[in-house]
Amino acid sequence: MESPHLLYARRDALATLTINRPDARNALSHEMVTELRQALREAKRDPAVRVIVITGAGSIFCAGADLNSFRRQQPELDRYFQRRQLADLFVDMTELGKPTVARVNGHALAAGIGLVAACDLAVASDAAQFGMPEVNVGLFPMMVMAIVFRSLPRKAAMELMLTGKRFDAAEALRLGLINRHVPADRLDVEIEALTEELAGKSPIAMKLGLEAFYTMQDMSFPAAMAYLQDQLALLSLSDDLKEGVTAFFEKRAPRFTGR
Repeated sequence: MESPHLLYARRDALATLTINRPDARNALSHEMVTELRQALREAKRDPAVRVIVITGAGSIFCAGADLNSFRRQQPELDRYFQRRQLADLFVDMTELGKPTVARVNGHALAAGIGLVAACDLAVASDAAQFGMPEVNVGLFPMMVMAIVFRSLPRKAAMELMLTGKRFDAAEALRLGLINRHVPADRLDVEIEALTEELAGKSPIAMKLGLEAFYTMQDMSFPAAMAYLQDQLALLSLSDDLKEGVTAFFEKRAPRFTGR
């Protein structure tokens, strides 16, 4: 896809989506959210893509929703359905069947922190700052609450939403929002190492595993165990499992095909 505000680049098995509005602190407009959803669908459909990275251009990851939308004169019903797109984006990210990695190159605020939380993994620059400052302008992080609640401890999520305070990458790691943080000049090296490792895994195992994870998280424990047993039986039919076991005993790297 081609868009000046959302760059889509594929190299080997990696698709990188870059929010390209540095002059607007990479804020998410309605059009940007629509383009993100389209880009994710394209990456999902492309069999060559095994890993998806989301990042921001310049020194900001994403400063949240574009507040200019609150200044425009438009029917409130139109505004309602535009906001629904952001909720749908977060749902889409649980249905990709391919691992997503947030490359947090700078501040991730409001909807930006939602994007980080929605990704399966996240690596941040030491300089990154996080926060949900909506309460400071008379709003509340309604659109990211569900995804943040699944990523952070309850009391921590409450404090961050109620106070709107910012926190650094070290605190984000402590809370479990990100997997690691590195100096800014090491961020690309860390991302490349992680994505190469992920791309070397079985695509069918990744697909069924991610689908199972997001499906079972709201199930009761007995229902989740029964469902996961069924998914294991399904995965056991794959050619990739046979190849993986054979490679293990032959002491060589497996050659996964995604079947």
